[in-house]
Amino acid sequence: MSTKQELLDELLSSIKTHSHYSTEDAHMEVDGNKILAQTTVPGLIMDLVETDDGIEGEIRVKAGIKIAKPVHICFGMIPENGIQIIDLNVVMEEDSEAQFLTHCTFPNAINLEHRMNSSVTVGPGARYTYFERHIHSNSGGIQVIPKTKIYLEEGAQFKTEFELIEGRVGLMDVDYDAVCEADSILDMITRISGKETDFIKIREAGWLKGNRSRGVLASSIALRGNAKAEIYNELTADGDYAQGHVDCKEIVQDRGVARAVPIVQVNNPKAHITHEAAIGSVDSKQLETLMSRGMDEEDAVDMIIQGMLRKK
Repeated sequence: MSTKQELLDELLSSIKTHSHYSTEDAHMEVDGNKILAQTTVPGLIMDLVETDDGIEGEIRVKAGIKIAKPVHICFGMIPENGIQIIDLNVVMEEDSEAQFLTHCTFPNAINLEHRMNSSVTVGPGARYTYFERHIHSNSGGIQVIPKTKIYLEEGAQFKTEFELIEGRVGLMDVDYDAVCEADSILDMITRISGKETDFIKIREAGWLKGNRSRGVLASSIALRGNAKAEIYNELTADGDYAQGHVDCKEIVQDRGVARAVPIVQVNNPKAHITHEAAIGSVDSKQLETLMSRGMDEEDAVDMIIQGMLRKK
């Protein structure tokens, strides 16, 4: 049986981080239902416990605290089989600020299930940024099912980026639901590459409830082989001068199947929401340009897709 240190080393290695974080960096690493390492900084509370199948608890940033360095979190499973359930409540108190960089890594997955059930409350004037990168095996034997409820109080800002461009998706079922009070800002970005028999389902919804609230839902999906995707992006505006935009881009190659459903609803004549959806193959002009410079078609297609998906 591997020791905790050996598991920690393997977990960090799978995300290409071979060195451990310093005591000045807030971080947490979890393998399955084991908390392998955890360090906080002043104003950051991580009250988490191990359960039979994962971990549960609360992460809180105290009022007025602005954490200068990103908080690093790694949720992973080194074994080939198993289940991991993360039940997490995140609270950003008034005028606090923090950036979380999270890796979810399943490098050996053959039959794994990862579930995330979370709620996020961003207090008045607080700012919360969450970047989540997934790293999977190439077997496709994984189910990833994150569900998140988000509440933005007056003047709060919330930005999340979800990225899976390494390894097979397997089954991905993302469900984010946000309520936005006055002067708050919601920004959700999703980038996923599916291949072979991967299935991707994304539902992102935002309710621009408060006056002058703003929201953007943006998804970029690439499908190859027999991969399928269903994308549901929904914005509803009720507040005076609320503004929003929904943007879905899907590149389809081979026998991939893509479905995009942008839903916009405006219940106030002073509010405004726009939407854009594009589904199709790679841009022919870009493809011709790359091939004219000596690149074969497969490599050119891959470069175009990577360019769309890579973090800007």
